[in-house]
Amino acid sequence: MHERYYVELAKQEKLLSRKNEKSDFYNGVFDRYVNPVLTRDMIPLTWRYDLNEETNPFFMERLGINAVMNSGAIYLNGKYYLVARIEGNDRKSFFGVAESDNGIDNFRFWDYPILLDDVCPEETNVYDMRLTQHEDGYIYGVFCSESKDTSVNDLSAAVAAAGIVRTKDLKHWERLENLKTLRSPQQRNVVLHPEFVDGKYAFYTRPMDDFIDTGSGSGIGFGLCEDITHAVIDEEKMTSIRKYHTITEAKNGAGATPIKTDRGWIHIAHGVRNTAAGLRYVIYAFATDLNDPSKVIAEPSGLLIGPRGEERVGDVSNVVFTNGAIVNDKNEVFIYYASSDTRMHVATTTIDRLIDYVFNTPQDPGRSVLCVQQRCDLIKKNLEYLKNHK
Repeated sequence: MHERYYVELAKQEKLLSRKNEKSDFYNGVFDRYVNPVLTRDMIPLTWRYDLNEETNPFFMERLGINAVMNSGAIYLNGKYYLVARIEGNDRKSFFGVAESDNGIDNFRFWDYPILLDDVCPEETNVYDMRLTQHEDGYIYGVFCSESKDTSVNDLSAAVAAAGIVRTKDLKHWERLENLKTLRSPQQRNVVLHPEFVDGKYAFYTRPMDDFIDTGSGSGIGFGLCEDITHAVIDEEKMTSIRKYHTITEAKNGAGATPIKTDRGWIHIAHGVRNTAAGLRYVIYAFATDLNDPSKVIAEPSGLLIGPRGEERVGDVSNVVFTNGAIVNDKNEVFIYYASSDTRMHVATTTIDRLIDYVFNTPQDPGRSVLCVQQRCDLIKKNLEYLKNHK
């Protein structure tokens, strides 16, 4: 074995085993942590290096990793699992399972990445898997299946579809047919609802006219299908919609599988607006009705999580993105999010705090003058409270 292997292995073990502490960030809603939970440096050496000195005498990285991001998340048998999007130096993404005992540090990848059934010859790339533990007994993974758009003479043109797999152990995955939405030519950021709705499988969709632009797509959709092995959605209702001069102006999409509470389904999604520096992605929350998951019943103003400090720097800067959250048996909530398409972080809160935030934070009134009045009303209330409670 090359001596450098032991040097790199020791460095990685130190990185993997370090304790992750809460940062001094405070807003009362959630806690941030000092360290990312997954980075490219945490990928096993056996995935990147040929360890045989005869075939790799200089101990070169043969299959490098560029980034680890956009992880689906699930809590099983007291352990926390992330199915991460891992992007190689070749720009191809794939999925790997990382496991932790506490959900905030010491995430370790299993021996092998996930090798999906090769059933789509035109498929070039896969990424951003959402995990749903469905009441039918399966764990479903819904992800973006990307292919080249052969209808135009443009090497960057692509077609996005929602791929579907299912498993019961995160080890053996059955590939199902891609989701078909009859009124939307492309789909990304699709999430499966964890319960049947009117006896059918329910999906949150993101209708798109092409790979980048939503076009006529006006927000996060909702549709039903009879058979998930041949999933077809005829009609998409709109839930959380795009709005002018808000964090969802350019586009928005479903993130983590919605969280069921006694007040409603809480959704943790992403919103995008355009800036002089390009698209800015943030994370926001809203709630839908327990009996009608397509009906929005609460939508607090503004963003829940935005990129801060070092999170703003990376392959695609000024971005935070989530497609995974966990609620453990103590009703603690772990929101896993990527920063700048480069690394993975966690923010922690509780069901009670999340409910309070979603249902008691005022809604965006839509205009600056009204927003200032809203803030003045809060200031007046606080000054009167301070006066009476000296």
